Order: sequence, then structure tokens, then C-alpha cells
Amino acid sequence: MSFFNHLLLIFGLIAFSAFFSMAEISLAASRKVKLRLMAESGNGNAARVLALQESPGHFFTVVQIGLNAIAILGGILGESLLSPYVAVVIGLVYSGPWLETLSFVLSFLLVTALFVLFADLMPKRYGMVQPEQVAVAVVQPMLFCTRLFAPVVWVFNGLADRLFKVFGLPSVRADDITPDDIMAMADAGAQAGVLLNQEQHLIANVFELDSRIIPSAMTARESIVFLSLSEAEESIRHKIADFPHGKYPVCEKDGIDSVMGYVDAKDILPRILGGRKLSLRTEPIVRKILVLPDTLTLFEALERFRDAREDFAVIVNEYALVVGLLTLQDVMSTVMGDLVSPFQEELIVRRDDRSWLIDGLTPIEDVMQALDITAFEGAQNFETIAGFLMFSLRRVPKPTDFVDYAGYKFEVIDIDSHRIDQVLVTRNAPLAPDA
Repeated sequence: MSFFNHLLLIFGLIAFSAFFSMAEISLAASRKVKLRLMAESGNGNAARVLALQESPGHFFTVVQIGLNAIAILGGILGESLLSPYVAVVIGLVYSGPWLETLSFVLSFLLVTALFVLFADLMPKRYGMVQPEQVAVAVVQPMLFCTRLFAPVVWVFNGLADRLFKVFGLPSVRADDITPDDIMAMADAGAQAGVLLNQEQHLIANVFELDSRIIPSAMTARESIVFLSLSEAEESIRHKIADFPHGKYPVCEKDGIDSVMGYVDAKDILPRILGGRKLSLRTEPIVRKILVLPDTLTLFEALERFRDAREDFAVIVNEYALVVGLLTLQDVMSTVMGDLVSPFQEELIVRRDDRSWLIDGLTPIEDVMQALDITAFEGAQNFETIAGFLMFSLRRVPKPTDFVDYAGYKFEVIDIDSHRIDQVLVTRNAPLAPDA
């Protein structure tokens, strides 16, 4: 056999090994989401790859048989085929007693380098870069090899299955996609420029609906504008003029805890504009109000809104005291963030690069996002930045009280009837390096 034929044999072995290497890594790295999209668009090979991923045992058995057989054959034939030619080349400059050993070592290193580079590294890197495309391209030949070596595959795969059972190892890959996986993909997409930062934040906010509870988005009790059944017409007119809202809670008495329903501004305004008499007690314009507990998540609140076909609810605590109001717009503003609502900007005002002025009722999740803080210790015990200060100080704060946390100083600067009104947050200056 000539030198050219020897080279053809070696490169043929390398090509087969490269094929099996690409097939192995591409099947393992292929994403089911992309394969399903390809299959739905009519790509039959993508459906075959999905089927192999469900039961990859026979596939990987064929791959390992092929790779190991070629590696053994390449080691045996490669050195014996190249050594005589390498010896001739070395003989031109050296013909001593070490000639045979040198030719063997150099032949072994040459064959090993060719297999490592062209049969392993390059095919696997290419298979990792475009796993779905490679898997779809090689699936048909691999299925043919599986049928061709079926008896051998059956023996080895059966032995592997028994060993898996003996050692209690899982034999099926779990491909459940969690919210963390989706967030990781969204982060990667934003870093790669595929997603806009606003789109990434939107996805993150959607998943937060199931972890954020109602108090983080509701209008607090002290900010509620309500009407009472016995309220005079002039007082109702002034409230609507001074506090224009879409809906107003209606209470039987003067206190908000006696809420019994709500009125819609679109039912009141025509009466006012038409000069008609306005009375909540005599005219049937008070509607039944949706009441939700403050322990629900925002996602659960959305479900309640959908079931009741309402977009307005009063929030009560375990003692049946009203703690706030929640509207569908509040929930959607939480999802959309700064895209549709400047509310967060009003609660969190950035003074300069190192300080922020924050309203005490600001939800702690918004503070975390604005200050880039991963978590607040004991966050299950409070919903607002005021709650964080009270939890940390273990008392009702007074002006100038402060808490140092996560590299920031949270200082109370204004108190209104025991309620923390304003908090000044200052980023601590980094320590100067030692001289």
C-alpha cells in the first residue's frame, strides 16, 4: 500500500470519528424549544432528534462503540502505517540505534495530534456552536448505524440499564423549564442584544407577580379617598373635583372600615353636569365592591379580578380592617414599570450619583431594583422601606434614625404621625486604598 493510500485510510478514520463526535455533542446540546419549532415548521429530522432525546440510550451506545472502535483501530494502524515513512525522513539526518524508537514516538504523536484536533476538538466545538443544525443533519445516518449495530447495541444498552438501576442513577434527562431558566435566557438575550433592557425587565416583572403580595402595589389606607352614604352633595362635588379618580369607595359611616361598595365616576359625572340632584343613599348607583385579603399575591389578585369581572378591590387584613385599595392598573403598572407609569419615579427620586429620596410607602421590591440590592434580610416581615426601618430598628423611628445595610445608609428625615414619610438613602463611600 502506497503512502498516499495510508494517509487516505488514516484520514478516513478521522472523518468517521469526527462524525460520531459531532453527533454526540449536538444531540446533548440541542435545545428542545428550537427543535420543536423546527419540527412544527415541517422538518422531519428535527422530530427524529426529539425522539432520540427522549430515549438516547441506543444513540449514545452506537456513538461510544464507534468512537472507541475507531480510536483503537487508529492507534493500531496509524503508528504501523506511518512509522516506516517517518523513519525514512529521520534517516536523512540520523541513523543511529534510536531511529526506530524515534520514528515510533513521532508517528504516535502525529496520529494522536491529528485525531485530537480533527476528530475531537473541532467537531465538538462546531457541534456546540450549532447543535440543532448539526443534530438534524446527522440524525439519519445515526439511525442507520443504530439499526446496523442493533445486536451489539442491545447487549451494551441492556447492561448499562441494569447498572443504572443497581446504582440508583436516573436514566432519563429532566427538561423541566423553571422561571429561573427563563430569566437566565432573558438575561443572556439582553446581554447579546437580542432583547431590549425594557423587555428583560418586563419578563422579570411578570414572574414577580407570583411572589409579590398585594400590599406592594396597592394604594395605602391613608391615601384612600372615599365617600359616605350620608355625605352632603356639596362635599361629594368637592372631593371629585379635588381628587379625580375613576372609582370611589362608599362607606356606611364616616370611617373607611365600614366600606359597603363603590361608585363609578361615569355614573356621577352625568348627574353633576346635568344639574341633577346627587345622593348616594337614594339613587341606586352604589355597586358591590370586591374585597380581597392582603395575603394574596398579585397573580392571585389578577385571577380574582378576572373571575369577578372587576378592576377595583378593597384590601383588608386578618382583622377585617381596610388596609388599602388595588386596581387592575396598579397590577399592570407593576408589570410594565417605567414603560407606562411614572409612579416609581415619584416615590424614588435620585438626587445625585450617591443619594436617593424615597417615600416611606415605596414597595421594598422597587427599592431593591432602584438600588441594585439582591435581597433585604427578613423581607417576609415587611412590604415597604418604612417597614424595613421599623423591623431593623425594632421600634418606631424618629427623624435622624438610620440603618446601614448593603453599602447604603437609610436615614429617616421626616415623620408624619408616627408614619415614616421620607427616607434619605446614601451610598457609603468606598474605603480609600492603603497608602
